[in-house]
Amino acid sequence: MPPKYDLIAVDLDGTLLDHSGRVSQRNLDALARARKAGIIVTVCTGRALIESTPILKAIAQSDPVVVSGGAMVACPNTGETLERFTLDTDLVHEAVHFLRERNHPALILKDPHPTQYDYLAITPDHPTTGPGEHALDAASRWWFKKMGVRVRYATSVHHDEDHQHSVRVGAYKANDSIDDLAAQLAQRFEGRASMQHFQGALLPKDRVDDGIHSVHIVELFHTKADKWQAIERLSNRLKINPARTAAIGDQLNDLSMITHAGLGIAMGNARPEIKAVSKRQTATCDNSGVADAIDKILAGEW
Repeated sequence: MPPKYDLIAVDLDGTLLDHSGRVSQRNLDALARARKAGIIVTVCTGRALIESTPILKAIAQSDPVVVSGGAMVACPNTGETLERFTLDTDLVHEAVHFLRERNHPALILKDPHPTQYDYLAITPDHPTTGPGEHALDAASRWWFKKMGVRVRYATSVHHDEDHQHSVRVGAYKANDSIDDLAAQLAQRFEGRASMQHFQGALLPKDRVDDGIHSVHIVELFHTKADKWQAIERLSNRLKINPARTAAIGDQLNDLSMITHAGLGIAMGNARPEIKAVSKRQTATCDNSGVADAIDKILAGEW
């Protein structure tokens, strides 16, 4: 019998990737089997496109992917932006001012296709070095270096020459919770922006060796930007019924797609909120849970 699903959307961190940040051979083989069976596989991640590129190459991804928490749909081959929801410039300015008042550097994610860079970081001025990476938290410095992210620095959001291409404003903190900041942002921007607040997924050993034991994230998006709404836009582009989509994830930014997909699958290491809304649960990311889920879909069990 043909599969019940035409599209499988797979999160990266804590889902397709194991604790070391790698894709297991079992997962690679399962993705290949799904494609051979005629199922379109897409990645659906909070990472920006440049931060996803090494994994996309490793899994031979050619179909469009959902990146930046659902704010963008992009072609992994050309880097072209196919769909996007940008933030209102006044809202970005207000959010950056709000974060800077609370001593948090503000990271504005850009659409890299027109801008040719990835982040504008608004950081304090330094008397000798000026604005720069020294003002970022340890996790952001580590991540940008690891991923080869292209970052520009400024002391004021009014220096933003690409304000029309902003898709996300975020604040990040290594090791310390930012729950209070997230609550304040949620109250301030209620109804005007969507917010994703979560703890980063399992950390690779080299980040732990650098003293980064946890990463805490809060991000503001356009109200129509989340993973499920991006999947709907991608499905429309591919002429697929969104009800014939399976989604696999583990974190709070996966909540929308796990809730609304035809089949929402929680990883064994998923947060309780994700397991609560999922229709099925699979093994952990360290035990190739994605492969187990795909095999059950292909076998008609799910």
